[in-house]
Amino acid sequence: MLQSIRERSQSWVAKVIIGAVIVTMALFGVESLVGLFGNSGDEVASVNGQSITRQQVEGNVQRALRSGQVPPEQERALRGQVLDSLIADRLMSSYADDGGLHLSDAQLDQVIVNRSEFQDADGRFDQDLFRNRLASAGYTPLSFRAQLEKDLMRQQIQLGMSLSDFTLEDEQQRLADLQRQTRSFRYHTLVASDLDSPVEVSDEDLSRYYADHQDEFLRPEQVKLAYVIVDREAMAADVDVEEADLREAWEQSAGQADRRVSHIMLTFGDERTRDEAETELDNAKARLDDGESFADVAADVSDDTSTSDAGGDLGVITRGIFGEAFENAAFGLDEGQVSDIVETDNGLHLIKVTDIDRPSFEEARPRLSEDLAEGQVEDAFNDKVQQLIDESFAAEDLQSVADDLGVELNHSDWVSRDAAEGVMAEPGVLDEAFRDEVLTDGFNSEVIELDTDRRLVLRVTDHREATTLPFEQVADRVEGAVHQAKTRDALIDLAAERAQQLKGGQDLAIDWQQASDVSRQQQSNVPDSVLGAVFRLPHPEQNGPVYGRAVDGNRVTLLALESVGSGEVNEQMETLVASMAERMRSQSVVQGLLDYLRDTGEIERQ
Repeated sequence: MLQSIRERSQSWVAKVIIGAVIVTMALFGVESLVGLFGNSGDEVASVNGQSITRQQVEGNVQRALRSGQVPPEQERALRGQVLDSLIADRLMSSYADDGGLHLSDAQLDQVIVNRSEFQDADGRFDQDLFRNRLASAGYTPLSFRAQLEKDLMRQQIQLGMSLSDFTLEDEQQRLADLQRQTRSFRYHTLVASDLDSPVEVSDEDLSRYYADHQDEFLRPEQVKLAYVIVDREAMAADVDVEEADLREAWEQSAGQADRRVSHIMLTFGDERTRDEAETELDNAKARLDDGESFADVAADVSDDTSTSDAGGDLGVITRGIFGEAFENAAFGLDEGQVSDIVETDNGLHLIKVTDIDRPSFEEARPRLSEDLAEGQVEDAFNDKVQQLIDESFAAEDLQSVADDLGVELNHSDWVSRDAAEGVMAEPGVLDEAFRDEVLTDGFNSEVIELDTDRRLVLRVTDHREATTLPFEQVADRVEGAVHQAKTRDALIDLAAERAQQLKGGQDLAIDWQQASDVSRQQQSNVPDSVLGAVFRLPHPEQNGPVYGRAVDGNRVTLLALESVGSGEVNEQMETLVASMAERMRSQSVVQGLLDYLRDTGEIERQ
């Protein structure tokens, strides 16, 4: 098996598997089994008997959007990528299980408590901070703990595979020599007008090309579809939201907006009692009420030396970082207000909100209007979805369903399993279209949940089997392909003829372009195909240049390599290249494993 994996990992185009989920997990307490990684939701794929549900795909999509890593407008395109990533995750997890890899509860606990993002200012694990951060990322402690175990086992596999491959010292030196090498050469691109006469295409050429390239003219099995969509956003677009409701929602949004805060903190225990600390903060609050600035009082009173000289400024905070008591107080204040005394594990605080990070009312109006409108149509949307389920199940067409729902009946052009655009290309749509009950029996499809806002039902209106298109329909394509191929072959022959003439000492009138001391990494105007070909030519000898050619599609270029230089040592670049080579080698090994698992695993997409 290892040999098979290595054979699959030799391609330079192999890419690293990037884990889809952050390695942070759960620790304490018994959690509900209904969560992100539960078994609820429609199954969209199965990997070696492990289900992947629509809910899991949607959860990862929403988490990526929440993290800001993916723009909202790419949400729909993201779903297919997320499903592929989850399939890869299941394959690696299954491989780890088969290999007997195991992590104990104690090992998982140790990883969690040592994560800095779950520790307080003193470097101690903070359970409240831990839970708040998980909640803000859309995880339950149980789902995080389960995912942590999978991620760590996957890392063990990747590390083990990577360490099984290595680069020898002389290989590294050879790589460095090749990296810094330079070449000086001339090149000239040949065009059809350089030929003595235009190429001729005969009927026999066309017939032979058409017969030998049937796959190029294969039309896959295709269907035309009628479909209806119930769209919450479209329903909300028809709702007029009252100005007063917008104002109220904007005011309420301040309670959840990130804000800049300052604090005055007093600790208690060794140097003072809690009552003494409370009395000192009462006095500090009185000074603030008398008009002293918060910055002056913080500099005079606060035990937090990291902020006292900066007026107690903690910067901009968001929920899920400072603990429940602190945040409840901070997010309950308006700009400029100072809290009463707040107690946390660190001590007692006075908190002041110095700025609320939220857009102006006019800036927020479009989003608020959309959110309120969607809220107002929530019940109507759910009713329409249920109506769609009920009516499409029994109906013998979709036009009547669309009329009853008050939505448009849409129609697609011809689409195949592997070629569709727009909503037809979204996960699950074409799988449903080619299901036997829909394609063969002529029933309406099941209701497809495209995302949280859209439900779709489709019906096949026309169907045609896969077939090779007749020559008459593709004659122009065949003629164009043959003409290009014959022209390219003629130019290759011309390049070989001229190279031979140049080797023989003939002086040809060629408009060469000169490139001097060019390295592999150097940015230049030289086409990549030319650069790649010239660095594959053997070193020139004393009797003159080495001639060759570069072929890029239909473009043929004559080459004349004049000299090869050793180049200058660039330690930073060579270290970078060596590091990249090791990383690519490691990635190719891991990708080879994943390719092997894909080929040998049982993967079913619904």
